[in-house]
Amino acid sequence: MVNLPGRTASFGLTAALTRAGIAGLRAKAPGGRVRWERKNYAGRTVELYAGPATALATAVGAGRVRPAAGLAVLAAGACGAYDDVAGAGDSRRGFRAHLGALRGGEVTSGAVKLFGISAAGLAAGALLKERAVDKVLAGVVIAGAAHFVNLVDVRPGAAAGTVVALTAPGLLRSGPGAELAAAAMGAAAAVLPDDLAERTMLGDTGAHALGAALGAAVVASNGRAGLAAHAAALVAAAAFGERVSEAARAVVLPGARTAE
Repeated sequence: MVNLPGRTASFGLTAALTRAGIAGLRAKAPGGRVRWERKNYAGRTVELYAGPATALATAVGAGRVRPAAGLAVLAAGACGAYDDVAGAGDSRRGFRAHLGALRGGEVTSGAVKLFGISAAGLAAGALLKERAVDKVLAGVVIAGAAHFVNLVDVRPGAAAGTVVALTAPGLLRSGPGAELAAAAMGAAAAVLPDDLAERTMLGDTGAHALGAALGAAVVASNGRAGLAAHAAALVAAAAFGERVSEAARAVVLPGARTAE
């Protein structure tokens, strides 16, 4: 039986917290407004308030359902925030680029993020599942989903829209998986209009947090066979990260502005 009140509460909570967080950060602009501004792919100035607001809201919503999921979301968001700050201006994307730099003796912010999110995913997986194989698969799914959502964050609304689309089937399930899916969807839906209008952007902070929540929803809703299938798909997406990003770049969502 589908737990409609639980899903509605999770969706409403993260949506409300995300909007409140954005409004609060915009009003205070800690460190000055310039610190919270970036140029997007089209050269337009956008705000970064949505990233931390989305990450914190999603962590609260996911933690309400499963504390381990909330911690994974928070850790993924924190690693993304580090990369947003320390890696600003670094055009390298994907595992291969950062691991290649690491082999050359350079520890990039992307490499720190990669290992940090992987560790957080494995820790969460260990808490969410009972058997050793399932723990590892769950960790791969959570970390892989966090990375995947960041890979598609190459156009306005792409990451948030992807999370909304991928969490929709999870709402048809029952139990904690549905509530986790609703939590991720609520935060993504709350930021999507401003993201599409290029008033704000998720950055690595928001994209990784939403991805981790998506992964946690998958973990909570699937047994070993489902986990293995999702893990294989996410590993493949990571291996062909550049192609995934290129495919996402070619899609223009309804309501999105186009470069002038």
